Amino acid sequence: MMMNYQAILDFLAAHSKGELISLDVQKRCALLFSISIRDVEEIILESGFLPARYQRNRNTFTIQDQYRLFKSDVAVIGCGGLGGYLIEELARLGVGNIRAVDPDRFDEHNLNRQILSSPENIGDLKVEAAKERVNHINPSVNLIPLEVAFNRETAGNILQGVQVAADALDSIHTRLVLIEQCRNMNIPLVHGSVGGWYGQVSVQYPEDDCLTRLFEGRADKGAELELGNPSFTPALVASLQCAEISKLLIGKESALRNKLLVVDLYDMKFSILNL
Repeated sequence: MMMNYQAILDFLAAHSKGELISLDVQKRCALLFSISIRDVEEIILESGFLPARYQRNRNTFTIQDQYRLFKSDVAVIGCGGLGGYLIEELARLGVGNIRAVDPDRFDEHNLNRQILSSPENIGDLKVEAAKERVNHINPSVNLIPLEVAFNRETAGNILQGVQVAADALDSIHTRLVLIEQCRNMNIPLVHGSVGGWYGQVSVQYPEDDCLTRLFEGRADKGAELELGNPSFTPALVASLQCAEISKLLIGKESALRNKLLVVDLYDMKFSILNL
């Protein structure tokens, strides 16, 4: 980064309100010093200030945690119902680098639940909609759209350098490949899946095999086809995944390691099973 670092710090300090730096000040700083909003956010966080957009994160995450989130890299595999909500929440949380992986385009049947879809973008690539959305809601986040199918041939490039991978797939075959590649590349995997009123979340560390045992031998398409997929189930399950991802990124132990959280929204029951 070619810039007068001390001059930027002096400008930010002079225009701060306590530890907070407003978005307006960030924009003025970016314009004055010919740098990006993302560059400004990095300087703010590494110098112990906090972008005001994250002030409601403060009692949940420290400024050091927020900086770790900013420096993190998460791969979201699948940009449909679960993936769209995951991308939205990770970007709003302040995760600085998100790889959105999906070769598909929006269809009309996506409109009931996929937050990135709209009547206007039917036929558009899901990853491009993800890029546009993230640029709109948090320009400090680097969303990398990857219009590719996840498989053994593409996994290396997709996952290289990520801290956590998020399973937002609807194919058990592809999920098993993701589980395998995450283990091979030493990457924690946060799994989520949904069907009708029901959903599940689990976390597999690289040295574990709970998800392999859970899915091996099962049919490729499962409960979603049989039970449908309303709007509320992927929204909730993605939020649960996002919570576990955030813990992993800031160095906390996952409560769902080698466990399966089963969600029954019809009877409002939440169960945790050992895997």
